[in-house]
Amino acid sequence: MDPTTKRVAIVGAGVSGLAACKHALAKGFRPVVFEADEGLGGVWRHTLASTRLQTPAPSYRFSDFPWPPGVSTEVFPRHDQVVEYLAAYARRFGVLECVRFGSKVLRAEYAGAPEEQVVAWERWAGNGEAFGDGTGEWLLTVQHRGSEATQIYRFDFLILCLGMFSGVANTPTFPPNRGPEVFRGQVLHSMDYSRMAAAAAELIRGKRVAVVGSGKSAYDTVAECADANGARFPCTMVCRSPGWMVNGGFVWGISIGRLFMSRLAELMVPHKPGEGLALTLLAVLLSPLRWMISKLTEAYFKAHIPMRKHGMVPDWSFAWTVSACRLGVLPDRFYDRVAEGSVVIKRARSVGFCADGLVLGEDDAGERVEADVVVLATGFRGADKLRGIFTSPRFREMVAGGPDNPAPLYRQCMHPRIPQMAVIGYSDNPSSIYVYEMMAKWVVHLLDGAFRLPGVARMERSVAEWGEYVKRHGVVDGEGPCISAANTWYNDELCRDMGYNPRRKKGILAEWLQPYGPADYAGIR
Repeated sequence: MDPTTKRVAIVGAGVSGLAACKHALAKGFRPVVFEADEGLGGVWRHTLASTRLQTPAPSYRFSDFPWPPGVSTEVFPRHDQVVEYLAAYARRFGVLECVRFGSKVLRAEYAGAPEEQVVAWERWAGNGEAFGDGTGEWLLTVQHRGSEATQIYRFDFLILCLGMFSGVANTPTFPPNRGPEVFRGQVLHSMDYSRMAAAAAELIRGKRVAVVGSGKSAYDTVAECADANGARFPCTMVCRSPGWMVNGGFVWGISIGRLFMSRLAELMVPHKPGEGLALTLLAVLLSPLRWMISKLTEAYFKAHIPMRKHGMVPDWSFAWTVSACRLGVLPDRFYDRVAEGSVVIKRARSVGFCADGLVLGEDDAGERVEADVVVLATGFRGADKLRGIFTSPRFREMVAGGPDNPAPLYRQCMHPRIPQMAVIGYSDNPSSIYVYEMMAKWVVHLLDGAFRLPGVARMERSVAEWGEYVKRHGVVDGEGPCISAANTWYNDELCRDMGYNPRRKKGILAEWLQPYGPADYAGIR
């Protein structure tokens, strides 16, 4: 097969899109990358000025492209340093020449065998190969900047790199007469706030701001508002269930990665996909050790962060938080701001609006929080974003799964019954950049004919096993599945498919005690 004759489309120029393009180029393909924005970087292009990485820099990098010397010494680089790192990667490997900026893909439609025939195939794409029998293709309807007209492009293979944390806001629903319509101030989602750049500072300056949410975007928004207004106009943070937000990546000098994401730590996680009865029993026997490590970690952070004093002790265990990809890093001096009065924290099971701000509780008799601006830092609906690109109602229903099937993609990349299409970056993990790169390598190996996919029935069995794992160990409604606590187990599957040895460290102690990182997979090309 001559790869230059195959038409490959990539939608999105964020982390996963850049990795997919780079590795496709390395195999001789000439992909076209459609990016709706005017620059690359995905969600990193539109975030608050104070935002930093949530993962230590050594773990958040491409396997063959280290951080520059001036940044590599920082534990959690700033967002602008991340954007420049991604841009340097794109320049180094010729990715920029493939990207069509300002090109929004409105619709994707499969043209080939009828859908009824496609979903009945016993092999993915008919024969288990990336391009099927060569007769099917994807039609992409694209709108370019500065034009109301659209164009249709034809491709042999489609790679969706849409991300999870942008595009479709998760806006809560409110009871009648308790929604934003009764509020005299301004309401916006954190996604819109972060895209305002310099205008955001003008919006909040000298205003009473309330932020609803308890995730990373909520903390960053609150910290920014507190810095702008101080104690004169304190920012109110309204949260229902606080999560584990830590002030560093070490516990008594031991990295969180070593405690919860090494191969030994994964051995303690039961019901991993396809692990068999013996390993499941061993994991159950070791589960008290995992519980103890979790409790000791919780005790450490409770002693070093004044979360008890301010009523912010999480309801979930630390181990579950890692498994569900909900662990975050506190903004600098966050609780100092609480102590000085520039941040006020309110806990509430429910929240509604009134004319002058928010009402905490189920009815209008609850405590009131006066506000001029309310920011809803309530997450995103990555599943809706993924579904929305397909014209086929059947594909829309299948591709992102649901509560009964939270991990619908084989190897977190391929739907067993949607041909000639891959998704990269829909599942979540603590070190997304190199894991998304591993997904990209796996997809490109398939494109290059290095392996064929198994039968649809076997793919669906694997999908069901991962779905059960995700339901046991944490999934966020509306977002993709989290594979954090089985990340190395997952990468082992990808390595075996591509023909590489999954045991990549030197020495048995390193293999079991050190968490895997980008450098361990540098030899997979």
